[in-house]
Amino acid sequence: MSIPEAQLLRETLIGTGLTAEVFSWGQDRVLKLCLPWRPLSDVQREFAVTQAIHGAGLPAPAAIELVVVGDRHGIIFERIRGPSLVRQVESRPWTLFAAARQLAELHARLHVLPAPADLPSQRQKIKACLDSAADLPPSQKEIARFHLARFPAEDCVCHGDFHPGNILLTARGPVIIDWSAATRGYPLVDVARTCVLFESAPVPPGTSLRIRILIKLTRRLVHAAYLKHYLALRPASLDELEMWRELQRMVASAWVAQQQAAMARVAVKTPL
Repeated sequence: MSIPEAQLLRETLIGTGLTAEVFSWGQDRVLKLCLPWRPLSDVQREFAVTQAIHGAGLPAPAAIELVVVGDRHGIIFERIRGPSLVRQVESRPWTLFAAARQLAELHARLHVLPAPADLPSQRQKIKACLDSAADLPPSQKEIARFHLARFPAEDCVCHGDFHPGNILLTARGPVIIDWSAATRGYPLVDVARTCVLFESAPVPPGTSLRIRILIKLTRRLVHAAYLKHYLALRPASLDELEMWRELQRMVASAWVAQQQAAMARVAVKTPL
């Protein structure tokens, strides 16, 4: 469905991320409007994956409709009301370690669930990302091939972008948002992705100075507490985890390069 750009003026911008802006959309819905450089195929995949996740009864918002606003593609979602784990810690700093444990428990519960068949393969998604990374040195590509050859065959739900900002605390319990990177795969690879996010993920644009300071001061503590509690719930080898972390660091580097290239292509098409 195509939506006039003027209609956005009647709504409120309620969130800004690295790939999209989120607007209110009436009382019970939100519009996640992707930035112009994000391709339609990515938006369509997020829509289909979120529908599959929600349809399987997982704690995720309903994906209602694909839309177009000007040169941008978006998704209308059910509106989930409640603060994120980040906001909760901001307003109640003494809950920091409880929040880290809650994050670990929710991730561990997710990893015992069989993935809907519609979810893409974690291994294939990682392989495709690395194969398309033109700037990845040959030595790192060789390491990536070594790790991928040892990739376990598991089909649990893996979120792919699991961090405190994507956990909303609602009256019906925690709800996980932003399933754009969800796959069916191996839990420890998903944990490694969360570890890399804790290590180096940039703070989204528009984040308040107060939250930036909070993240800077607590990121290492929350990461350590999350990982300790997760491994208490689902014991795993630290050596194996480090292997997947190395792989996920390469994926993160490749993803950034791909997004920068996509933004540059859009900038060339629409010069000032």
